[in-house]
Amino acid sequence: MTIRPRVSTMAAAALTTMLLLAPPVATAHALSGPARTSAPTATAAALELPHPTGPYAVGAEVLHLVDRSRTDPWVPAAGARELMVSLHHPARPGSTGASAPYMSTEEARLMLVQRGLEDVVPATAVSSATTHARLDARPAPGRFPLVLLSPGFGTPRATLTSLAEDLASRGYVVASVDHAYESTGTSFPGGRILTCAACDADNATPDEAAARALRKRVSTGRAADLAFVLDRLTGHRPVRDHARMIDPRRVAAVGHSIGGSAAASTMLADSRVDAGINMDGTFFEEIPATGLGGRPFMMLGTDARHRPGTTDTSWNDGWKQLDGWKRWLTVKDSGHFTFTDTPYLAEQAGLPVDPTAPLSGARSTGITRTYVAAFLDQHLKGRHQRLLDGPTPGNPEVVFNNP
Repeated sequence: MTIRPRVSTMAAAALTTMLLLAPPVATAHALSGPARTSAPTATAAALELPHPTGPYAVGAEVLHLVDRSRTDPWVPAAGARELMVSLHHPARPGSTGASAPYMSTEEARLMLVQRGLEDVVPATAVSSATTHARLDARPAPGRFPLVLLSPGFGTPRATLTSLAEDLASRGYVVASVDHAYESTGTSFPGGRILTCAACDADNATPDEAAARALRKRVSTGRAADLAFVLDRLTGHRPVRDHARMIDPRRVAAVGHSIGGSAAASTMLADSRVDAGINMDGTFFEEIPATGLGGRPFMMLGTDARHRPGTTDTSWNDGWKQLDGWKRWLTVKDSGHFTFTDTPYLAEQAGLPVDPTAPLSGARSTGITRTYVAAFLDQHLKGRHQRLLDGPTPGNPEVVFNNP
């Protein structure tokens, strides 16, 4: 399976802005196989995610959820819609369980193969990246807000791990979701690896209009997925004991790329979701004239592609329809994958810096974590954040837009 993203959605990406150590990818019409790279072979030196910054220890577990009320939209023969969820949560201090794995070796291999890097970066170097959450850690006492986290199209949920861990350390339960058949490879029970049938369907679309229609299906389908996850974590018959640590009155949807579009779609479809963030994703479902019911929403993107007046007009249109508290922030020197683990891990591997997105891995991580947490603290915990009132000297890369 090979994903060859269209220029309009993932164009001009270089090593540190593509998904986990990935080189530029050509268009579907220009290649018959995955892109190759002449980058030097990466060493197998240990990679490590940045440490969480909050006061809580972090626990983690993986959930397999099956929505038997829906048939999978990409592979109907597979039957019911399946999801894999990484749940990060505040934990009691002194947890001694094993460290949560970053991703499986096969998931890492498929991700690298898709980008022609299987001979450049060892899959084991990626899969064994050190995380800071402990398996089977006892939850901290209390009930915490829930954050539903959705990754980009063709992107494993693992690449948002540093954000998930940090939010958990700050007092949030975070459910990061792999949507079946929408990632390069996702491990499911029974040794199954599901690859990106949705991406293959996208690559086969005849034109941009058809592609936009398909991506809208992705966005609205993910909204149904996230609503189901919310049901299972907080409903009358929750999976395991998660309802005891989640406050169902405080819920946010956050996503990267098409996951950011899905965050807005989730708010449109589900009134239980109180706030949302789109990290550098085109809005494939239009925000209607009625807005989001007065609920807060933040747009956080690249200055090159998502400042007012740039090519993605969905942000200009969406901004006009947002009817509650809102912010439109862009980050100078950033790339599409700035808001993921990519730059931090690529830097450790010694790969070249993309001259179009020279923001360091540390700043990429710091800005993403800080502004996402500030938004959630203000709107789910009721703590006013002066950071969101306007530009600050300590974050000169962050631009406040008010078109």
